[in-house]
Amino acid sequence: MTNSKDIVRIHVNVETTAGSLEAIVKNTKNIAGRDEKGRYQVDTADKVSEIISRFLVEKDFETYVKNIENYN
Repeated sequence: MTNSKDIVRIHVNVETTAGSLEAIVKNTKNIAGRDEKGRYQVDTADKVSEIISRFLVEKDFETYVKNIENYN
């Protein structure tokens, strides 16, 4: 991502489709796999945060928010 000194962590409510959330949870669980007791040892909420943050950096959210036309 971006240089860590330029990053600020904020906690917000984000609206997304149920399908998007389901896909993140499903894919995260598939990647993590189950432990010896059959449980998933992964924090899917952290993965949601990571995926959204990566998307914002890759799609240049900073340039988007600097454009005043995007506030209408």
